[in-house]
Amino acid sequence: MLQFRTALGRWYRAGLGLIFPPRCACCRGELPADAELLICSACCKELTGSPSNLCPRCGAIDPGILYETDGCQLCRRNKFHFEKVVALGRYDGLLHWAIARMKEPAGRVLTAALAQLMTLKRGEMLRGMGADLVVPVPMFWAKRLWRGVNNTELLAEQMARRLGLPVRRALIRNRNTLPQASLRPRERFANVRRAFTALTIRALRGKSVLLIDDVLTTGATCSEAARTLVQAGASRVVVAVIARGQGN
Repeated sequence: MLQFRTALGRWYRAGLGLIFPPRCACCRGELPADAELLICSACCKELTGSPSNLCPRCGAIDPGILYETDGCQLCRRNKFHFEKVVALGRYDGLLHWAIARMKEPAGRVLTAALAQLMTLKRGEMLRGMGADLVVPVPMFWAKRLWRGVNNTELLAEQMARRLGLPVRRALIRNRNTLPQASLRPRERFANVRRAFTALTIRALRGKSVLLIDDVLTTGATCSEAARTLVQAGASRVVVAVIARGQGN
């Protein structure tokens, strides 16, 4: 009976695909009816950076930077409160557009597609981090109310499901901060200082946390969020972001 239902489901999806062909979440180009990935191969190539060019500490993606096990020349001087960053790609071109699109109410499908691509292309690295649970970087409540969606929460939920990990909303943003993009690198660290409060402290105690955000540039926001998590009892914090900007 179960096999019949599974086959029926496949036939239904195939028939639906003939009537409404699936489309790439980025370029809207037509995908094969049986496509598993929600992004076409051309967009995947443009969105994804080479893992050989990733700094093992801050996730910087730049073939011109010399990396060592303790980081790169850009991040070694920073005392980050997270141990490691994994990024899908560089914050430019199509990925820059995709991040902006994710933040819109209509960006849910694209968010799910990027989470799918992230766990496909960086799954081995993410699982190798040994995280016990996933925590999204929170948005200030008024900003979330105005925007209507927290794309980082959606991203964390999708990634956690694919990685087989629980997701916890263990942080709140306790005040509204200035947009990081409007500030100089040093100002960004001051802007988010003590901007987070930890919740569900019992769930964090002794746990390795995978912190999720959409973009990391200077690392200020993720570092402060990680500091708050460790202070609340987490044993360590590692970070996964869709895009890595060069802001150090």
